[in-house]
Amino acid sequence: MTEGNFVDYAKVFAASGKGGRGSTHLHRAKYVAKGGPDGGDGGRGGHVIIRGNKNLWTLYHLKFTQHYKAEHGADGSANRSTGKNGSD
Repeated sequence: MTEGNFVDYAKVFAASGKGGRGSTHLHRAKYVAKGGPDGGDGGRGGHVIIRGNKNLWTLYHLKFTQHYKAEHGADGSANRSTGKNGSD
């Protein structure tokens, strides 16, 4: 390893995903006069997980990729359907 390839300090931006919005849908059926709410919850946002590795000697790979973002959760929908969770 050469002197120029060793990096021991890296500034990284990490952001978790936002949760999805819940649905405010009301139950609708032909013979139900006042159906109650049946909207689903929004999916959870993804997590950002930082894990150490004792075999890693340099932070060179973080020098070029500095922004890490998890996916957002999907919105809920009718029939109590929960939105999809964001990937980690």
